Amino acid sequence: MTETQLHVPDPSELAQPISDPLSDVLGMLKLKGTFHCQSRLTAPWAITVPEFPDVLSFFVPMQGRCWLRRTGEAPVLVDQGSLVILTDDRPFDVSSDLDTPPVTLEALPIRKVSEVYETLSYGGGGDETRLMFGILRFERAAGAMLIDQLPDMLQVEAWTSASGWLTATLQFIAREAADLKPGGEAVILRLADVVIIEAIRSWAAVAPDADGGWLGALRDPQIARAIAAIHGAPGREWTLVRLAQTAGMSRSAFAARFSERMGTSAMRYLAYWRMMKARDMLLMSSRPIAGIAADLGYQSEPAFNRAFRRQFGVPPGQVRKAGTEAPAR
Repeated sequence: MTETQLHVPDPSELAQPISDPLSDVLGMLKLKGTFHCQSRLTAPWAITVPEFPDVLSFFVPMQGRCWLRRTGEAPVLVDQGSLVILTDDRPFDVSSDLDTPPVTLEALPIRKVSEVYETLSYGGGGDETRLMFGILRFERAAGAMLIDQLPDMLQVEAWTSASGWLTATLQFIAREAADLKPGGEAVILRLADVVIIEAIRSWAAVAPDADGGWLGALRDPQIARAIAAIHGAPGREWTLVRLAQTAGMSRSAFAARFSERMGTSAMRYLAYWRMMKARDMLLMSSRPIAGIAADLGYQSEPAFNRAFRRQFGVPPGQVRKAGTEAPAR
């Protein structure tokens, strides 16, 4: 009998998963639903949504349509199923028409279902609009890179767009909200967060505004490979030469293009991303600080502590103790 020799591949021969840098960053955003409201509104109606600092808000007319008005801007008619995301914290009005005086959100008969979910029935008894409204807060300062490049208003025409998944998800949320069963609130909150992520991804894939800056860098195949490598192994002993090799470029060409695309050098971006990961690990695990420092490529805990303080203004131990995030500087 002939002996069969089995080839056991070296781990380096195995195909490695390809990291998607945009998904990495969206994953770090950790959107947290802090307020969701399902509204049944009958014409005429008009509501002023006040300023909510440091949040992203969204709304979707699940039935009917409404007007959106913001100071200094022309009114926008929002059709059924059109998802509107507002990335700044300015107050805005939503209404059935442009003549009805608005009432502030706080003055309306809102029914509190839980700490994060409310319902509202309001209006003059005419044509009905069912509006889903939510406020989301980012748990990670990594989101600042993305939010700074998004427009003040991002709109996705879900009912008529090619994104069948988005349309189906919004419709599922509407059905779940109309007949709230045990566990339904958690389903609505999770799916609403996913819808926001998908809307941002869809915008980034086609918007001319996404061609420049940080998002543009993620769409540059060679620079994206280097960013993905940093995201996938932030603790590796990266040098400019190694990152350039990963990108398939010369050292000088890579350094110039990375800085042009990202607005910062490759090594500074590496340091920034390590700090984002460090804060995640501090907040979401009980690992010793020395172990986190070693995992992220720091030769000593004091060196890690100095880098962390430069980024966030406080030592890592204080962030872990407080259980909250320090603002990025």
